[in-house]
Amino acid sequence: MRRLRSSTVVLGGMGVLAATITACGSEPDQRCVDPLTREELPRYQCESGGGDDDDDGGTTQRGSYYYGGSVRDNRVSGGSFDKTAVDTGGFGCSGSGGG
Repeated sequence: MRRLRSSTVVLGGMGVLAATITACGSEPDQRCVDPLTREELPRYQCESGGGDDDDDGGTTQRGSYYYGGSVRDNRVSGGSFDKTAVDTGGFGCSGSGGG
């Protein structure tokens, strides 16, 4: 039987710890999306104060932020417009949503 070197065990343990911390602290992907068509938009479409052609002084937004999910053919699916509804947990996370 072969013994593992202590450095291998320590490095492996550090890798697991780093993955746990990163997974629990990560935010879901944030995309600018048209709420009606679910088409991905440029980020500036979700920021207020954007357009010169707006009748209300440039505060109209076409898009809303969409969290998580994936994009296929420029359309999003599998996520939510509600950031708290998206599970960002990973290995070792409680999923309680505290913060």
